Amino acid sequence: MAIFLTADSKVIVQGITGSEGTKHTRRMVSSGTKVVGGVNPRKAGSAVDGIPVFATVAEAMERTGADVSVIFVPPAFAKAAVVEAIDAQIPLAVVITEGIPVQDSAWAWAYSSGRSTRIIGPNCPGLISPGKSNAGIIPATIAPNPGRIGLVSKSGTLTYQMMYELREFGFSTAIGIGGDPIIGTTHIDALEAFEADPETDAVVMIGEIGGDAEERAADYISAHVTKPVVGYVAGFTAPEGKTMGHAGAIVSGSSGTAAAKQEALEAAGVKVGKTPSATADLMREIMQSRTASNL
Repeated sequence: MAIFLTADSKVIVQGITGSEGTKHTRRMVSSGTKVVGGVNPRKAGSAVDGIPVFATVAEAMERTGADVSVIFVPPAFAKAAVVEAIDAQIPLAVVITEGIPVQDSAWAWAYSSGRSTRIIGPNCPGLISPGKSNAGIIPATIAPNPGRIGLVSKSGTLTYQMMYELREFGFSTAIGIGGDPIIGTTHIDALEAFEADPETDAVVMIGEIGGDAEERAADYISAHVTKPVVGYVAGFTAPEGKTMGHAGAIVSGSSGTAAAKQEALEAAGVKVGKTPSATADLMREIMQSRTASNL
């Protein structure tokens, strides 16, 4: 099992003919992803490494049966690309593009409300279900084997580090949801899916300073999640009042601090590590304990 992305997923790439789109399409294909088409209205009828390029998302879906789109479109055109994916009713749109204006993201996400497309991102590395499929830019070699840990993270880099640290156990699915102020799929969405997945035993949740997403996730965990969750909050040493890295990571007073988020998560029964490696150790203890109890 995996969440959102499985071995049966058929992927198209919006922006496949650009340098980033082409490079990461090849990486996705090499890791076993079923990339069945690309989209570029100016280059429709051509192909990238034998992968056909279509004029629209709707045409690509009709011709290939695609159910996932990975979007590598420059920021100025990203809003239109996301809207096109929503209009075509593709089940999953993974928006890799960073630097999308917040007002464009806000408009696109409002447009998606009540419609059938799940959005992951923007400004994210995508998601990977090791051994099954890889939609985005996560290097498949970090943790190539499937396992029973779920991972949801705001940070792409910390997604990679956590996958590497826990590679001996493997992952059902690892999702980088992005750190922009407005994103599609949230920590809570991923936690809900991991809780329902019979082949995910425990979850790592990585957050960062700014906003209240982690506090809301803590409330959800307390009320709805029965599986073990460990957490890490990036930004314990960040100065107050300063934006750090991701556009959403800004702290004002005590609101949005790493300490406040840690307190909320621990109150919900989540063990929180002070460093990524310490967080991995917490999950390692859980998985080793589960293995020992099954012997």
